[in-house]
Amino acid sequence: REGRPHTDAILTSRLTDRPLRPLFPEGMRNDIQVLIYSLSADDNPLDILAINSASAAVSISNIPWDGPVGAVRIGRIGEEFIVNPTYAQLEESDLDLRLAGTKEAILMVEAGADEVPEDVMAKALELGHESIQPIIAAISTMAAEIGKEKDEPIIDKADEALAQKVYDFASADLTELISKPLDKDTFYGSIDDLKAKTVEAMLAEDEDLPTSDIKEAFGAAEKKIIRERMLSAGVRIDGRGPKDVRPIWCEVDTSPRAHGSAIFTRGETQALSVATLGTLRDSQMLDGLNPKKEARYMHHYNFPPFCTGETKMLRGTSRREVGHGALAERALLPVIPSKEEFPYTIRVVSEIMASNGSSSMASVCGSTMSLMDTGVPIKAPVSGVAMGLVTDGERYHILSDILGTEDHLGDMDFKVTGTTKGITALQMDIKISGLSTELMTE
Repeated sequence: REGRPHTDAILTSRLTDRPLRPLFPEGMRNDIQVLIYSLSADDNPLDILAINSASAAVSISNIPWDGPVGAVRIGRIGEEFIVNPTYAQLEESDLDLRLAGTKEAILMVEAGADEVPEDVMAKALELGHESIQPIIAAISTMAAEIGKEKDEPIIDKADEALAQKVYDFASADLTELISKPLDKDTFYGSIDDLKAKTVEAMLAEDEDLPTSDIKEAFGAAEKKIIRERMLSAGVRIDGRGPKDVRPIWCEVDTSPRAHGSAIFTRGETQALSVATLGTLRDSQMLDGLNPKKEARYMHHYNFPPFCTGETKMLRGTSRREVGHGALAERALLPVIPSKEEFPYTIRVVSEIMASNGSSSMASVCGSTMSLMDTGVPIKAPVSGVAMGLVTDGERYHILSDILGTEDHLGDMDFKVTGTTKGITALQMDIKISGLSTELMTE
């Protein structure tokens, strides 16, 4: 019997989840599960079909949802873009862009590229959004003809009077707290102390109030104050401006026995990347619905509980860890030498030693250095950064090198990797209902 899903299946599930999730009503607490079965496979990649079929299934169901979404893959051979290339065409393509969105905007982007220039990527995004329109139209027609009537969602709404009372009580202390740059532990510790003080004050007035409601109202107040400060003043919780990157330090050759190693630290995020080599016989055999049958270069990412100061049971690799490892692998793949140039199997493992945002991008930077320390003749160094967004519909700020709190309270996590020549990988998740191609280009 098969155990956990194959890596390709895990990555396809993540790819499908990301554009669907933001369109469910905020505050709806029902469990929703979409199961996708591949009944037949040919020379067309299944991940795009998975997103479109999931969109169609939820659209015709009685589940409240603000879809449909459509998905498409864009490749490029020479100067020509190809919509939904086959596996054979992808072998020749210097771009593998997967995009999903609604009629109005883009919701999800995932791309691997061979140092593709930014203006080419912007054109590919535009073509992708144009190409999903017939799919969205078809699913809309399907829902109109055979779809069930949507249920009225039961929304878990916060008590507005309590929310205002908590805001009035805590806003002055919260404003003071976020106006002084603090390290992650001190900031979170101070927030927890203030939350406990707020709960105590609210229960002193009304002991029947549910503690969970008070904590939720406190979280809403924290989000409102932090976002407003960014939008109005362009100042972040650690005192940086929108474009500022945290201080960086790094070291190579940190492990005496590994073939190559490096530590990359950006702010309070630190990745230890270790590279080892084997013969070509050590390449990993793959057995999935993808025609690729072996992996000569592998990148794995681990996120142990201590990196965020927590204790957790270790129950195998999470879907997030699989996804982040695959993103870093895709980012570095265009610079890895061919087996004719460098007849070795290469495995890089990035251990996240400390995390406060952008750890997958730290693993890209650390892994570039560990490969160079190993002596792998990579074509060019690759680095990466995670961009964020805060918007209220009219005002917006794009943030460089986001913190964990900015990822949690912001509207976007947009990871970009590349060389000095161009982009090697993109991954975008958003929490709002979509981004225009103009904003994404910016």
